[in-house]
Amino acid sequence: MKRAIRASALNATKTRRHEENIFCSLLRDFAASWQKSELIGAALIAATVSSSAASPSRVMILDGESGGPYHRWQVVTPVLKKMLVETGLFTVDVVTAPPPGADFSAFKPAFTQYAAVVLNYDAPDARWPESVKTAFEQYVQNGGGVVVVHAADNAFPGWTAYNEMIGVGGWRNRNESAGPRWFVQDGKLISDSSPGPAGSHGTRLPFVVTVQDANHPITRGLPKTWMHQGDELYASLRGPGRNMTVLATAHSDPANRGTGRDEPQLIVVQYGRGRVFHTTLGHDVNGVSSVDFVVTLQRGTEWAATGAVTQKVPATFPTADTVSYRADLAAMDPIYKNGLNPLDAPRR
Repeated sequence: MKRAIRASALNATKTRRHEENIFCSLLRDFAASWQKSELIGAALIAATVSSSAASPSRVMILDGESGGPYHRWQVVTPVLKKMLVETGLFTVDVVTAPPPGADFSAFKPAFTQYAAVVLNYDAPDARWPESVKTAFEQYVQNGGGVVVVHAADNAFPGWTAYNEMIGVGGWRNRNESAGPRWFVQDGKLISDSSPGPAGSHGTRLPFVVTVQDANHPITRGLPKTWMHQGDELYASLRGPGRNMTVLATAHSDPANRGTGRDEPQLIVVQYGRGRVFHTTLGHDVNGVSSVDFVVTLQRGTEWAATGAVTQKVPATFPTADTVSYRADLAAMDPIYKNGLNPLDAPRR
């Protein structure tokens, strides 16, 4: 009887140990499975974030009007689009505003669907309905990016918010009421409140651009000076200059009807949570085909859209005494067949 009891107890012990082993094995399998699923989940999340981070930013180029036939926006816009798309960082839509005198009631650009708006546009104050102006102000105030190209700083002289966004502007009857003139002297930004009109330039010639802020993402890694292809060198621009940083200047030579000052050419402005990159360069396809224009527009648009710049400076970037241009871009202008540099005739 005692032997039977001992045998029964021994069998029970073995059964319990076997069950415990099975239970422990199940726990180990469960833990391994859970850990694997966690790793897979983490990998999926990381892949999703990486994919999202790599997704191109949506950019709108807004065009449709200029102050005259000398600013041929119809020809320049396709060149701007090509140089942005080729980076792989942007998907680009072109939104063309109605012409002067047309019905603007249906003109309602979907600003908030874009990371940045590139303005190749110049129009008087009354052109946009107030609802469009308000929508644009709110878009930038809430973090939308803006890129101002050349004569877009001529636009809307009486629109206070727009002039705060661009920092400085010219022409369209701007004067001292628009704000002081701004220039750089001995590395410092100087204002001049003396009366007079805003905006001037001499004959289109190549000129040297000098970096004033080498630490900004747009200009970081660029040479201190470089030669820009024949273009209008904007000078005597006036404006509020609020929250404005001048990244690069060019000397406005008195021998070419200049001011004798180092005039802002590349500017950034913080407007609310929005980032604004303003380039005064780019009068025509000849000007925008200059490699420095291409590079700074690409980098400036990325910064306006994302707050960062990931692009490297190409080996073809111009030097302090040599211009560099993109023949493929220059050839997009129908008059390219007449020669690369159809610049202004010298004035006597």
